[in-house]
Amino acid sequence: MNHFVWNADPVILEIYGPIALRWYSLLFLAGFLIGLAGFNSMLRKEGKNPEKYADTLLFYLIMGTIIGARLGHCLFYRWDYFLHNPLKIFLVWEGGLASHGGYIGIIIAMILFVRKFKELSFFYVADRVGVWAVMVGGFIRLGNVFNSEIIGRVSDVPWAIIFKKVDDLPRHPSQLYESASFFLSALIGYSYYRYTKGKPLPGSLLGLCMILGFGFRGGIESFKENQMAFEDSWALNMGQMLSIPFILVGCFLFFGLHKKLIKEKRKT
Repeated sequence: MNHFVWNADPVILEIYGPIALRWYSLLFLAGFLIGLAGFNSMLRKEGKNPEKYADTLLFYLIMGTIIGARLGHCLFYRWDYFLHNPLKIFLVWEGGLASHGGYIGIIIAMILFVRKFKELSFFYVADRVGVWAVMVGGFIRLGNVFNSEIIGRVSDVPWAIIFKKVDDLPRHPSQLYESASFFLSALIGYSYYRYTKGKPLPGSLLGLCMILGFGFRGGIESFKENQMAFEDSWALNMGQMLSIPFILVGCFLFFGLHKKLIKEKRKT
């Protein structure tokens, strides 16, 4: 069977040394800009002025994503290496970002953001950012395709792809699976937002996006090569284990189990 061969150059333009314009970076930024436009549109429809928040929110989210994803990779996947080579943590262009860490970074960024803009509650921002955050994940996974990374397991399915920069074996295009699942999660989340007429129970939209995004992620991990050798002996790999807490928290929020906490906070 003839399989599609992927051998794209991840670099669009060499600038200087390790500095280059890459497809990954371009897709990363495109996702954030589209997400910010979607967030702004939500606020306008709700009678708020998004221009007051846009630049600050974009900065917080990008920094939170990059720092969280980098530290997540160092902590979850290569702790021993970075413990002995701490300066390597800053060499982001050498690769190594963990999406679970990125989403933790986004949550921290939103906490800091609402401390600056106290008129907005955390759940108000998180619900509306959550929809677009999973969409950004779809763009980032397309960037992984250009980098020929986070590859799938060897397979002979008709749609398998040979990532020439890795080897000559046909593999599940797991990056495309995840990208599609993130876009679908964002679409479902946005549909839920529209269904509630822009007034979901605070936290429920964030919870739905966490359930969908990390639920799909955990399932698709079965089609992916483990990122590190130590995962091979585990029943669940690192990506699946890290997804479980997100899914559980998502269920807690989506099914309104936190309503009592919201009411108690409003009383104080």
